[in-house]
This record gives sequence, structure tokens and C-alpha cells, in this order.
Amino acid sequence: MDTRTPLSRVRGLGSAKSGTSHWWMQRVTAAALIPLSFWLIYFLGLSLTAPYQQTVAWLTLPVNTVCIVAWIMAVFYHAALGLQVVIEDYVAAEGFRIISIWAVNLAFLFLAIAALLAVFRIVSIG
Repeated sequence: MDTRTPLSRVRGLGSAKSGTSHWWMQRVTAAALIPLSFWLIYFLGLSLTAPYQQTVAWLTLPVNTVCIVAWIMAVFYHAALGLQVVIEDYVAAEGFRIISIWAVNLAFLFLAIAALLAVFRIVSIG
């Protein structure tokens, strides 16, 4: 005789697993990217019209450095989460799905590290 409730029997099983936190992180990063993207558009406009030294001087201000670092971290994490959902939805073979998700996560990690190193190099020079 099983005395457990139906909820206790299925807890941790099924299709949801950690889907709630994944969904929330997508929404949080999307919300963070809205103001940060407006800041990035301003930065891109400045970098296209202003001399290099002025752009570097603007980027070395602490608030601007923090904003570009936050944008890089949020956009790469958001993109990795989004591609993971696409892979989970459209790749049928479990082994290939896991390998694909790992490859995407590693690629975005390396790209984020490269972007952060570029920003820190510019900040250290300026």
C-alpha cells in the first residue's frame, strides 16, 4: 500500500524538472537587457561618431564599464538559455541533444570571456 500523495510521487519527475528557474532566468535577463541595450545603442553611436580616444575615455568611466560588462554577461547568458530551449524542443536524439547543449554553453562561455577580456584590456589601456 502506497501512502504517498500523488504530488510526492511525481516530484522531481516529468517534463518540468528545472524549467521554472530556466524560464525565470530568461525573463530576468530579458528585462535587464532592455535598459542595457539602450545604453549600448548610445555607446555604439558614440563609437561611430567620436574619436577613438574619446570613446575609450567614455568607456573607462566606472558606470559605463559596469554597464558594458553587465550587458555582455546578460546577453550571452540569455542567448545560451534561448538556444538550449530550441535544442531541447527540436533535437530528438538524447545523446546529441546533451552534446549540443554542452557545445552551445561552452561556445557562449568562451565568447563571453573573450568579450570581457577585450573590455578589460581597453579599460586598462585607457
